Amino acid sequence: MSHDVVVIGAGLAGLAAARDLASGGADVVVLEARPRVGGRVEQVTLNDGRLVQLGGEVIGNAHTAYQQLVAELGLTLVPSYVAEPGELTWILSDGIHVGDSPTWFSADDHASMARVESSFAALAATVDPDDPWSHPDAARLDDTSVTQWLRELEATPNVVRALEAGQLALSSGAYERTSLLSQLRKAAVTSTKGLYAYDEWENMRVAEGSATVALRMAEELGDRVRLGVPVRSLKVGAGGCAVELDSGELVAAGAVVSAVPVGPLRDIDVEGVSDARLESLHRQRHALAAKFVAAYARPFWRDAGQNGLTESEGILGSSWPQSEGILSCLVPPERIAAYLSTDPRFREQEALAELAAWFGPEALTPVATFERLWGTNPWTQGYVTQWHPGDVLRVGPLHGTHEPPLYVCGSDQWVAGYMEGAVRTGRAAAAEALARG
Repeated sequence: MSHDVVVIGAGLAGLAAARDLASGGADVVVLEARPRVGGRVEQVTLNDGRLVQLGGEVIGNAHTAYQQLVAELGLTLVPSYVAEPGELTWILSDGIHVGDSPTWFSADDHASMARVESSFAALAATVDPDDPWSHPDAARLDDTSVTQWLRELEATPNVVRALEAGQLALSSGAYERTSLLSQLRKAAVTSTKGLYAYDEWENMRVAEGSATVALRMAEELGDRVRLGVPVRSLKVGAGGCAVELDSGELVAAGAVVSAVPVGPLRDIDVEGVSDARLESLHRQRHALAAKFVAAYARPFWRDAGQNGLTESEGILGSSWPQSEGILSCLVPPERIAAYLSTDPRFREQEALAELAAWFGPEALTPVATFERLWGTNPWTQGYVTQWHPGDVLRVGPLHGTHEPPLYVCGSDQWVAGYMEGAVRTGRAAAAEALARG
């Protein structure tokens, strides 16, 4: 059977693309390897009715495409953990500190942090997020790691330590192995241009659950979505495209939208696309990370004035309350090997022991725990976009662009990743495909 468009992947990007394609009158089919939709958003329901998010959760003011989609689907945005009472907890190897501002900082450290923040924002303002390659100093900025830049700025050791803890809390790789240009490009899409502002990135969540966004789109698409059909190969040509499934079935279409993460895309044999395009796509990488979630009867961390949000030098790189009594945690790429090196039963025990060290013994008795190994899952092979020094130029200006009749979308195809990137690029891919007929 032939279709106008085949969309590979039923995550947020693929579903957003397919929804707009169908609305535009295209005959579209979505092929998803998993037995479920959503990609890196997934949720389960506790016995008491609370929803637990196992993948992406939060958005910010800069995430306008996602906000628009949520409104179209009739869902509700509410404040995220930023509205939680209490203060942030810093988990350092030599002590635990509670306070939204680093309580171990000296006056010199605070002054150094202010210099770093102002210098970064000023530099970010010089970068065009859609065309960072045109920056007159692009090569040097890309080859420089964020940590190297901090040293050049003579940031104090405590400032470097605090910023590194915050970066690993995001599970996108250590600043020592992160391109400065990639971070400047990311900041350039925000109004503040700052290093990382929670209001820009993480101050809202979908009250009905972030995975409900994917479920609602899938409901609209109905039988256009096929589950449990991994793609083996893709042949692209001006006269038509052929998608071969693992089963051997061939699905023909006039165009293809690839909405799978860059890791799984490398496992698909692609023909008919330029070598430059494939190299650009294959140069992209994702940070290998895991997510651990512990659900409790109550938010007991509030008793000690903590808000559940942490930035940590432990195996768990961060925690935050995703909703009442439910803590999310991320294991960053630099620590995932240590996390995975033992039996799953003991991973749970060790994770809960860390939480107990942070928040007290009540953390040892959750009503439920969940784990998602996004970094090693064959259909994701990572969690968030990661840019090593030199990667922005290696990926090059083909990033986020298309080679009709092949269109590419996903969180990793936007300048900054996130669920915003998935929705924004999915809808953009659909718009371009429809414009080209």
